[in-house]
Amino acid sequence: MARKVIDEPSEELVANAKTARETKRGPFARLTLFIQQVIAELKKVVTPTRKELLSYTGVVLVFVIIMMALVYGLDWLFALVVTYVFGTPAS
Repeated sequence: MARKVIDEPSEELVANAKTARETKRGPFARLTLFIQQVIAELKKVVTPTRKELLSYTGVVLVFVIIMMALVYGLDWLFALVVTYVFGTPAS
């Protein structure tokens, strides 16, 4: 199972965000703050273990195969209905 991580922003980032709201910053200062916040969020990313990754991949592949079979079946059924209603094209 995925590891649980508490998603709390660091106090420094909160303080920077509050001062950013209170004071008008220049475009470079806003960009710097944005990049700092992006880096802080990227540090929170938890990569799955190999076992989790293989499990997730298997679930996705099985789901895609089931959906492909469902769409194929509906397409085949609708083709039969259309052929029954309109008949075969004359050559």
